[in-house]
Amino acid sequence: MALFEKLVGKREEVDVEELLNNIDVEDETLYEDADAYVKPISLNSEVDRDLILEEAKNGNIVLMNIADLSKRNAMKLRELVGSIKDGIHGINGDMARISQDRVLVTPSKVKIVKRKEPM
Repeated sequence: MALFEKLVGKREEVDVEELLNNIDVEDETLYEDADAYVKPISLNSEVDRDLILEEAKNGNIVLMNIADLSKRNAMKLRELVGSIKDGIHGINGDMARISQDRVLVTPSKVKIVKRKEPM
């Protein structure tokens, strides 16, 4: 084992919980020259719907959180998601549900592979 450690060096222990808790604390000004952004937005109203569509039109990817609205008003959720879907297809974007509470919304020229590959 000592020979292996000398060859590849010692492995440091990684605190996964600490890493995940601090992952979004990084300084975002480092990315001002990015071509596009991934933006988390909670869907609660028409204002949020308009913001999501605007972000996609600007070439950004949106990670849409639908958790709160799905618990409060399923009909409103259906209406807003339907209008987002129409707007996204109108700009040749794409969208797909990636979990119970999250929907990925992409701009034009970014497509989501929706089929699962066999393991």
